[in-house]
Amino acid sequence: MSVFDELVGQEPVVAELRRAASTPGSMTHAWLFTGPPGSGRSVAARAFAAALQCERADGPAGAGCGECPACHTVQVGSHPDLTVVATSETFIRVDRARALAQTAATRPTTGRWRILVIEDADRLNDQAADALLKAIEEPPPRTVWLLCAPSLEDLLVTVRSRCRHVRLRTPPADAVAELLQRRDGVDVAMAHYAARAAQSHIGLARRLATDESARARRRAVIGIPTRLTGLGAALTAAAELHEDAVEGAAKAAGEDGDDERRELLRQLGADPDARTQPPSIRAHLRRWEEDRKRQSTRQRHDTIDAALTDLASVYRDALVLGSGSGLDAVNATELDQVRQVARAFTPEELLRALETIGLARARLVANGAPLLVLEAMMIGLVLPRSTTGAHG
Repeated sequence: MSVFDELVGQEPVVAELRRAASTPGSMTHAWLFTGPPGSGRSVAARAFAAALQCERADGPAGAGCGECPACHTVQVGSHPDLTVVATSETFIRVDRARALAQTAATRPTTGRWRILVIEDADRLNDQAADALLKAIEEPPPRTVWLLCAPSLEDLLVTVRSRCRHVRLRTPPADAVAELLQRRDGVDVAMAHYAARAAQSHIGLARRLATDESARARRRAVIGIPTRLTGLGAALTAAAELHEDAVEGAAKAAGEDGDDERRELLRQLGADPDARTQPPSIRAHLRRWEEDRKRQSTRQRHDTIDAALTDLASVYRDALVLGSGSGLDAVNATELDQVRQVARAFTPEELLRALETIGLARARLVANGAPLLVLEAMMIGLVLPRSTTGAHG
């Protein structure tokens, strides 16, 4: 057993992290983990944190045994010398960054290191990144920063230049399927379907393998390209995709929102059942509501972005099918729909369709109005000709 068991398809990275955790003089005070979505950036950071705190680092299993109390508490997030920032908000704000800098200045209490993990370092706004710069550049001797981001370009150059870079790759689909079978008890056929459909994104693959509603939503998205026969159909598809994202975010907020609100009031010493609250309590409630609103917005954007990834996979498969390259299809179970798209578009038009989806994703990142962005995208994807035409 090892804390690195779930970091699949990343053998060179595991070797580097093991060596750094167990070899004197090979440690660095700040690390930056980059890689495509689903590659395991945060998994790598947490596993490395466990290996650094491992109580049996000198044993036969090496750093990160996965069995000692230190490894266990790091993996479940309860180690006293571990701080993990995993935000669902659009940005990590400067006040949060300043609090992290203060934490980084303290000595470890029980472990070998004071470790700070920022799983979404790309969400540090410029002010927050500046607030962390000095702490990352000159930390105390036993403090380690572990930052995660999709790419180097997602962080300010002043921050990334002070970090040791660890690049993760997209894991092979077979490796993701094996993990689903071993860790989650998924049967072989479903594991391979989910790994392929998720394009080796480990988190999405697990969701597809274990949640029928997630598979149903994906099937609905995959069916969109052949429905886009005109302006009306495009606007309808955009509205449906937007409504699904809004409802999903509202459901997630409603499931635990009441419990969170009541717990907050208890912590503040207020009566959760009172009809009105004192002004000081109302101020805390307003801040909580603002945070919830930001989280809901982020979840809505993430849901749409995942749908656009699935949508792009259809055009990608159609392009691969027409090229005769022999590459595996992402949507191997929906090849009839892929063939319809391949017949309706020329290769140049398929490339433009992929560019249209990429532009929509960029506009969402830039805080474009989601429904308007989706409408413009769907109009740009309207079928140029009948799907019964012949284009290969």
